[in-house]
Amino acid sequence: MPDPNPQALAFLQTRRSRPAKTLGLPVPGREELLTLLRAAARTPDHGKLEPWRFIVIERPAMARLAEIVQRRGEALDLAPEQITKGRTQFDQGDLAVVVVEVHKPSEKIPALEQTYSAGAVCLSLLNAALAAGWGANWLSGWASHDRDFMREGLDLSPHEKIAGIIHIGTETSAPPERPRPDIESITSWLSH
Repeated sequence: MPDPNPQALAFLQTRRSRPAKTLGLPVPGREELLTLLRAAARTPDHGKLEPWRFIVIERPAMARLAEIVQRRGEALDLAPEQITKGRTQFDQGDLAVVVVEVHKPSEKIPALEQTYSAGAVCLSLLNAALAAGWGANWLSGWASHDRDFMREGLDLSPHEKIAGIIHIGTETSAPPERPRPDIESITSWLSH
């Protein structure tokens, strides 16, 4: 017989990301954040490759990253609204964790499974922050896919990329519930 954890299941059934623009101070301290990162690292990782790592962005670094986003957006000739949207997460952020996908050579573990593992780390970190009582949001955006931003802003190597940017802080307003998938319409059953 299974040994249920109704509190964990209730949390997962009601969890809700908090919009990054609604997160404020205070943010987790380093020890609190390390606890969340340890929880995030307990994720499926085929072959124990650890195809991911963390970069913690503290408030003083946010302004520098916002300026890089501005420069890159202009260099890419993006629309002003796109540039503004791209830099907003850094202009308004107080603390974020970049989950960096690190592809590792493996004859056994395909690159795609390493990508899945990095995505699982993003969700695990998001849920760990929410379970600890913080507000959290998983963002990406065009800058997250720009190699020059990755290199200049975060010093990523060519075999690394951004899986997600998890903003963490104090929730300043509760978001409304949003529509959820109709599970029965997207589920099929194979019985034989």
